[in-house]
Amino acid sequence: MLNSRQIKYLKSLGNKLESKYQIGKNEISHNTIVLLDQALKKNELIKVCVLNSVKEEKINIADELKEQLNCEVIQIVGNVIVLFRKNLKDGKIHLPN
Repeated sequence: MLNSRQIKYLKSLGNKLESKYQIGKNEISHNTIVLLDQALKKNELIKVCVLNSVKEEKINIADELKEQLNCEVIQIVGNVIVLFRKNLKDGKIHLPN
């Protein structure tokens, strides 16, 4: 569980990221989960863009991603969801205490 200081730090890092991953009209498939899982292993912090063709609410999509990927939802801004999962073996992001 992240504290407010860590979330604020991750939000600042997330603002500088480009959104490289998209969730489209097919919504969350097995391939999407595999792709995002690999991205979280490599980068720890990613941005996911939810296209306008998706009918489901962004908060529901974020909750489903959180559950399936075992990660933290840092923020939801418009159609963008920022996700974080600490890589215990090869962590790049060092969180403040």
